[in-house]
Amino acid sequence: MKLLNISKQILIGFMQDLNSAWWAEITTNKPRCVYYFGPFQTSAEAKAAYPGYIEDLNSEGAQGIIVVIKRCKPDILTMCEEGQLIK
Repeated sequence: MKLLNISKQILIGFMQDLNSAWWAEITTNKPRCVYYFGPFQTSAEAKAAYPGYIEDLNSEGAQGIIVVIKRCKPDILTMCEEGQLIK
């Protein structure tokens, strides 16, 4: 019975992921922040859009930029370490 419940939870999680939109998760080291841009219907749409976000972050002086395209449901679109200043 326990195995059945675990299998059921895994299947539910998988189905929820399939229904999630695509987002561009952009992390910067300076300031230390995580930004979510989206939602997009496809990963291709997210990949096509993120260079514009990178350009904006570069113009604001952000450094150490990392981009990950993934399916998720972010609750908060911008998260920064306490004490970090955002222009």
